Amino acid sequence: MAIGIDKIGFATSQYVLNLEELAQARGQKIEKYKTGLMLDALSITPITEDIVTMAASAAQDILTDEDKTSIDMVIVATESGIDQSKAASVYVHHLLGIQPFARSLEMKEACYAGTAGLHYAKLHVEKNPDSKVLVIASDIAKYGIASAGESTQGAGAVAMLVTSNPRIATFSDDNVAQTRDIYDFWRPIYSTIPFVDGIYSTKQYLDSLETTWAEYQKRHQSNLADFAAFCFHLPYPKLALKGLKKIMPKDLDEQVKNRLTDNFDISILYSRKVGNIYTGSLYLGLLSLLENSQTLKANDNICLFSYGSGAVSEIFSLQLVDGFRKMLRNNRMADLEKRQALTIGEYEKLFYEEADLTEEGNAKFDTYNTGGFALEHIQNHQRIYMRKQHD
Repeated sequence: MAIGIDKIGFATSQYVLNLEELAQARGQKIEKYKTGLMLDALSITPITEDIVTMAASAAQDILTDEDKTSIDMVIVATESGIDQSKAASVYVHHLLGIQPFARSLEMKEACYAGTAGLHYAKLHVEKNPDSKVLVIASDIAKYGIASAGESTQGAGAVAMLVTSNPRIATFSDDNVAQTRDIYDFWRPIYSTIPFVDGIYSTKQYLDSLETTWAEYQKRHQSNLADFAAFCFHLPYPKLALKGLKKIMPKDLDEQVKNRLTDNFDISILYSRKVGNIYTGSLYLGLLSLLENSQTLKANDNICLFSYGSGAVSEIFSLQLVDGFRKMLRNNRMADLEKRQALTIGEYEKLFYEEADLTEEGNAKFDTYNTGGFALEHIQNHQRIYMRKQHD
């Protein structure tokens, strides 16, 4: 039975920080960001937009009423959790109006959890062929003001509907995963921003890629020529480009090399405009590839490298199905151009804003632009979300 991704949706914030602004404010040359990181802009969230609102918006963009009656599991993968107990998926389940007899859970392992969610969804559909599983990777990458990681922030959610007989791509049942206990990037529960060992993290990402790819080749007698494209986790695109070059053998056929390089450039188009979205970064790259490549065709194989600091990595592949383009959009870049550009002052105001809770645990917020859903207020320490009327 073929199982895979039937639909993909995406949502990000309504505000953007262009990196020209950041470079000028921080006394940096813009080439450090545009060339050194291969980034142009970052999505920035106000306090009324969070992983729940973006997750709900990304899913609402693709779900029909029939989908909502068939979905029997909702998985939200995130490392930007809003509650130590209640899963973000419970809020999303309610906001979307999904039928009540569905499991809802949250998964965490840094940027890898979206991949774990997809694998769990696949196993569920194998046992229940008529069911549908909604997997959403939703995160806000946030680092300290003027910190080394400030230019690799971002925000967004990628929603994927996993079904039998999917209309975009099927899973190839070739997953190879690796775990290593390291401290390259971590965020204790008492900290609102992460701790990063940047050079070490880069080395771990590249070494995990190289060793997992070697094991994948060994188990499946596979090589780069078998794939039309290779998608990577994208903390920033330049790191992924280093990864692609690292696994390319010197004697790789020139035609294969050009194909992989061209499709890599297409896979980072959205991330260049959005920045790092942690669990969703790999799948934003996949979406960018699918929606912008003019050469992909049915039965093409796409390899994916998932990495989550701490660390878990995984390599697996998808095969495109006939008619996959009908399930995709061709105007998403126009949506990104509609975001409101922030000055440095406006960006820093949004960055530092926190809920000003009363003794009773209540808080109200200024009005900001959001997607189809918003965090309206906090009451008795409970987050109260609303669906915006114009949606």
